[in-house]
Amino acid sequence: MCGIVGYIGNRQAFPILVKGLQRLEYRGYDSAGVAMISDKGNLNVYKKKGKVSDLLDFSKDKDKSGTIGIGHTRWATHGEPNDVNSHPHYSQTKDLVMIHNGIIENYASLKEGLEKRGHTFLSQTDTEVLIHLIEDIRKHEDIKLGYALMAALKQVIGAYAIVVLDKNDPDTLFAAKKGSPMVIGVGNNEFFIASDASPIVEYTKNVVYIEDEHVAIIRRGEELKIRTIRDKEITPYVQELEMELEAIEKGGYDHFMLKEIYEQPRSIFDSMRGRLNSETGHLKMGGIEEHETKFINAKRILVIACGTSWHAGMVAEYLFEEYARIPVEVEYASEFRYRNPIIYSDDIVIAISQSGETADTLAAIELAKAKGATIFGVCNVVGSSIARATHAGSYTHAGPEIGVASTKAFTAQVTVLTLMALHVAKAKGTIAESRYRQLLYEMETIPAKVEEVLKLNDSIKKIAAKYKDSSNALYLGRGYSFPVALEGALKLKEISYIHAEGYPAAEMKHGPIALIDEAMPVFVIATKGANYEKVVSNIQEVKARKGQIIAVVTAGDKDVKGMADHVIEIPETDESLVPLVSVIPWQLLSYHIAVMRGCNVDQPRNLAKSVTVE
Repeated sequence: MCGIVGYIGNRQAFPILVKGLQRLEYRGYDSAGVAMISDKGNLNVYKKKGKVSDLLDFSKDKDKSGTIGIGHTRWATHGEPNDVNSHPHYSQTKDLVMIHNGIIENYASLKEGLEKRGHTFLSQTDTEVLIHLIEDIRKHEDIKLGYALMAALKQVIGAYAIVVLDKNDPDTLFAAKKGSPMVIGVGNNEFFIASDASPIVEYTKNVVYIEDEHVAIIRRGEELKIRTIRDKEITPYVQELEMELEAIEKGGYDHFMLKEIYEQPRSIFDSMRGRLNSETGHLKMGGIEEHETKFINAKRILVIACGTSWHAGMVAEYLFEEYARIPVEVEYASEFRYRNPIIYSDDIVIAISQSGETADTLAAIELAKAKGATIFGVCNVVGSSIARATHAGSYTHAGPEIGVASTKAFTAQVTVLTLMALHVAKAKGTIAESRYRQLLYEMETIPAKVEEVLKLNDSIKKIAAKYKDSSNALYLGRGYSFPVALEGALKLKEISYIHAEGYPAAEMKHGPIALIDEAMPVFVIATKGANYEKVVSNIQEVKARKGQIIAVVTAGDKDVKGMADHVIEIPETDESLVPLVSVIPWQLLSYHIAVMRGCNVDQPRNLAKSVTVE
C-alpha cells in the first residue's frame, strides 16, 4: 500500500522521482523519501514524515543532483509513521538502500538471526531487515548483488515490490516483486520504475509489467534484463500503455474525487462502449463468450471482493439471481481466503477490484484456482495482477481513479456486472426477449440520467451544510438499493470521519432504530419499485422517532416528499439499474460534508487506495 518510483537515465532524477511520488501519493501519504547517487558519487538519502510536500521542504537546500535514484511514499504497516521508519532504508554498511511495498511476514525471525550476526537496526520496519539480509548474504557468500538479492528473496515469506540502489554501482538498479505491483517504463536510454503507470505515462508509453518472483536488472546503456529468483532468464514483454496524461490531472477541479464523480457519465458509457447496442439487441462480452458453457452450466457463482468492490458485487448478486437464475454468494476476500471455503470445480468465481492488485482478492483467486474453479476478473487497470491471474475477464474502462474513495469505479463495476448478468441470462434463456431489449435500452440511458443528477450538486451541497456536524448517520435501502446504502455509509465514513452504517431498511427495527433521535440524519433510497410502500413505512417509523430524513426519490414523487425533511429527485429508472443513478447523490453529499469539515478528501487519514498488503 506504498508507492515506489525509480529512475535511471540521462536526466536529473530528483524532479522525476518527486513528480512520481506526487502521482502515487494516493497509495500512501504518512511519509516520503528519496535516495540518489549524486554527481559527486555520494549516496544521499532524504526522508520525512508527512506528505511529499514536507519532503520537498526538508530537502530544499540539500544536494539533489544525480541521474539515478529511488523514491517512496509510505502507508505504515510495521512501525509508526516517523522519519526513522520512512523509506528508503539503509543496509548495515549504508552501501545499499531499498524501498519496499508489501509485508515481509517472517521478518522477526530473519531479524533475530541477523542480530546474532552483529546487525544493528535503526527502524521498526520489516524493510530494513530485508536490505540487511541482502547485504549479509552478499558479504558472507561473496557473490554479486543480483545473486544475493535472489538468494534473500528465497528466504522471504510475504509480499514485496522492492528497488535496491548500490552506492558503489551508480549505473544499476535492481527491482523485484511478489504479490505487490510493479511496472517498468522503457524510454530512450532510460528506465522508470513505479507501483503503477501514473508516474511513467508522462515519459513513455512502453512498459513491462513484472511478474511474481521476477528480478529486473536495469543497467544504464543496456537492455532490460529479467530473471526469476531461481536465476532463469525471462524475455521482457513490452506493452503499450493505454493511459493518457490528462486522465491523471485534476483538470480544474478542486479534488480528484469531485472530478471522478463528474466523470461518471463518460466512464459508464466507456464501460458499455462496443459491448452494447439496444437497437440490434447486441451484447458482446468477450471474456464470457470464451467460457459461456461454464456460465450456462454453473450451479453457483462466488463473488469475491473488498470494500466498494464488495458492494458492487452485492448488486451483481441481485442481477445474476433475478435474470440468470444462478445462486450467488458474495464474499469478503479477506474472510474467504482463511475460511477453508467449499469450492467446486464447476463454480464460477467473479473477482472484483478497481486496482487489480488487492492482496486479499489475489490470494482468494489463487485458492479458488487451486480447487479448479473458473475465475473471471472485473478490474480497471490493464495488465494488473488480477487481470493476469484470472482465466478471463472484463475491464471496466473507468480510467485512472486517483481519489482514495472510489466513485466512478463503483458505477463502472456495476455497469460491467449488469452486462455480464444480462449476457448470461440471454445465453441461458432465462430472460424474456422483450425484457432483455428493455434493459439494454435502459442501460444506454444511464449516462444521461447521471448527467441530470449531477446538475443537483448545488442543492445537495445545501443539504450537506445542514448535516456536516452530525456524529452519526444511518443509510437505508431495500433490494437493489441495499448495497447502495452500504456504499453511501462507507463514503461518509472514509472521507468525513462521521460514523455511519448502512442497513436493509426492514432491519432497522432489529437494533438501529434505538439510535434514532432528532440529531440523527437517516439517508434513505425510496425510489419507485416493488419495495416502495415498504420503504415509505420505514420512513414513517423514523419520523415517529423524530429522525431527520434525507430521501432519494423518483422524480415527481409526492408521498415521500410530504414526510421527508429533504428529497433528492432522480430520473425514473428501472429498479434493477437504480444503483447506477441513486449512488451519485450519496457521493456528492459525502464529498461536500468532508470539504466543509476540513478533511483531506483525496487522501483520508489512515487509508490507501490500493490495499496490496493483508
